[in-house]
Amino acid sequence: MASRRPAAPRHPAASRRPAADRAEIRLPWWAVALPVVAFGALLIMIMSPGQAQAATADPALGQLIERTLRLLSH
Repeated sequence: MASRRPAAPRHPAASRRPAADRAEIRLPWWAVALPVVAFGALLIMIMSPGQAQAATADPALGQLIERTLRLLSH
Protein backbone atom coordinates (compact mmCIF):
# COMPACT_ATOMS: atom_id res chain seq x y z
CA MET A 1 0.00 0.00 0.00
CA ALA A 2 1.17 3.51 -0.75
CA SER A 3 1.58 5.74 2.22
CA ARG A 4 -0.62 8.78 2.23
CA ARG A 5 0.55 12.10 3.50
CA PRO A 6 -1.75 13.76 5.97
CA ALA A 7 -3.75 16.58 4.46
CA ALA A 8 -2.44 20.04 5.17
CA PRO A 9 -4.62 21.93 7.61
CA ARG A 10 -6.84 24.46 5.92
CA HIS A 11 -6.88 27.98 7.23
CA PRO A 12 -9.69 29.95 5.63
CA ALA A 13 -8.07 33.31 6.44
CA ALA A 14 -4.73 32.32 4.90
CA SER A 15 -6.24 31.04 1.66
CA ARG A 16 -8.25 34.19 1.00
CA ARG A 17 -6.84 36.68 -1.44
CA PRO A 18 -7.39 40.42 -1.10
CA ALA A 19 -10.46 41.70 -2.83
CA ALA A 20 -9.96 42.94 -6.39
CA ASP A 21 -11.19 46.43 -5.52
CA ARG A 22 -8.60 46.81 -2.78
CA ALA A 23 -4.87 46.85 -3.46
CA GLU A 24 -2.21 47.03 -0.80
CA ILE A 25 0.79 49.08 -1.85
CA ARG A 26 3.73 49.64 0.45
CA LEU A 27 6.30 52.26 -0.52
CA PRO A 28 9.66 52.95 1.09
CA TRP A 29 9.90 56.27 2.91
CA TRP A 30 12.13 57.84 0.27
CA ALA A 31 9.64 57.12 -2.51
CA VAL A 32 7.34 59.68 -0.89
CA ALA A 33 9.96 62.05 0.54
CA LEU A 34 11.95 62.66 -2.67
CA PRO A 35 9.04 63.96 -4.78
CA VAL A 36 7.94 66.16 -1.89
CA VAL A 37 11.42 67.66 -1.55
CA ALA A 38 11.72 68.17 -5.32
CA PHE A 39 8.31 69.84 -5.48
CA GLY A 40 9.23 72.11 -2.57
CA ALA A 41 12.52 73.13 -4.21
CA LEU A 42 10.79 73.92 -7.51
CA LEU A 43 8.09 75.87 -5.71
CA ILE A 44 10.69 77.96 -3.88
CA MET A 45 12.47 78.71 -7.17
CA ILE A 46 9.21 79.78 -8.80
CA MET A 47 8.18 81.96 -5.88
CA SER A 48 11.45 83.94 -5.80
CA PRO A 49 12.52 84.62 -9.41
CA GLY A 50 13.80 88.12 -8.53
CA GLN A 51 16.87 86.65 -6.86
CA ALA A 52 18.01 84.81 -9.99
CA GLN A 53 20.97 86.32 -11.82
CA ALA A 54 22.06 85.67 -15.37
CA ALA A 55 25.51 84.21 -15.92
CA THR A 56 27.94 86.65 -17.56
CA ALA A 57 30.31 84.05 -19.04
CA ASP A 58 29.62 80.98 -21.15
CA PRO A 59 29.26 77.95 -18.93
CA ALA A 60 32.06 75.40 -19.12
CA LEU A 61 29.61 72.56 -19.69
CA GLY A 62 28.21 74.28 -22.77
CA GLN A 63 31.70 74.72 -24.20
CA LEU A 64 32.54 71.09 -23.52
CA ILE A 65 29.40 69.88 -25.29
CA GLU A 66 30.04 72.20 -28.25
CA ARG A 67 33.63 70.94 -28.67
CA THR A 68 32.53 67.32 -28.32
CA LEU A 69 29.92 67.78 -31.05
CA ARG A 70 32.52 69.41 -33.32
CA LEU A 71 34.91 66.48 -32.81
CA LEU A 72 32.20 63.91 -33.49
CA SER A 73 30.98 65.66 -36.65
CA HIS A 74 34.41 65.43 -38.36
